[in-house]
Amino acid sequence: MTTTEPASALTLTAPAHGSGVNPRLARVRARAAARESIRAARPIARTRRRRRTTEELRAVVERGQAQLHASSGNPEADAHAVIAWAVREFGPFMAVASSMQDTVLSHLVAEQFPFVDVLFGDTGYHFAETLGTRGAVEIELDVNVIDVRPDLSVAEQDARYGPRLHDRDPEACCAMRKVAPMTKALAGYEAWATGVRRSETAARANAPLVSWDERNGVVKINPIAAWTDDQVAEYADRHGLVVNPLLADGYPSVGCEPCTARPLPGQDARSGRWAGRDKDECGLHV
Repeated sequence: MTTTEPASALTLTAPAHGSGVNPRLARVRARAAARESIRAARPIARTRRRRRTTEELRAVVERGQAQLHASSGNPEADAHAVIAWAVREFGPFMAVASSMQDTVLSHLVAEQFPFVDVLFGDTGYHFAETLGTRGAVEIELDVNVIDVRPDLSVAEQDARYGPRLHDRDPEACCAMRKVAPMTKALAGYEAWATGVRRSETAARANAPLVSWDERNGVVKINPIAAWTDDQVAEYADRHGLVVNPLLADGYPSVGCEPCTARPLPGQDARSGRWAGRDKDECGLHV
């Protein structure tokens, strides 16, 4: 798991001679300075208490479900309330996972917990637009983007398993380039927040707000589980957030470039992922 400074996806033009400091450039520089300060301080904050045990974290899940999930006479908590609970409960032991399809969840969490760690699965197969979005996110939002990479580069994987493993065995490719690196990255946290939403696929229709993630040994939080596509788009528009350009180019769900196609008319958003195969999940959320 490594952190890299991206090439800017945006142009920060210097002001004309005599016009003073570019306000936007000043904000970017201030954000970068704050980010570096927090990057240095956060590991120290994590040493102030130990990481809780599985039994203790399972108990947290039970309490969270009781507080946040719908029950007789009580509606389900909204995204802001879920995030507020998570920040209180986990603080620096929580990370956000982002595919850089959109930046809504990262923005929501950063509003309550500035410079939260945002884990980006850098598989080596992303669209250029996705990498550009990743760069813009670190410039525009109060977050700490961490690139989560596989042990093998694409070239090393090709040499060991043959080229285009994603075509021959997509399950193995996803396991090596997405699932295993994220499991390794999450080992230092107690919880991760994801952008899983119930409207995306039938398999996600009952996604809970809070659950125990057995695979990764952490608490899994889905703050926007109840949101629709329209709600996500409206929030991004209202806050002027960076959006992956591929969403406007016919890709409602964005993954690795070799395995992502535009869905056919009438099909669900994720049908373009691993198109033509009996697969619509990489393994992170199953």
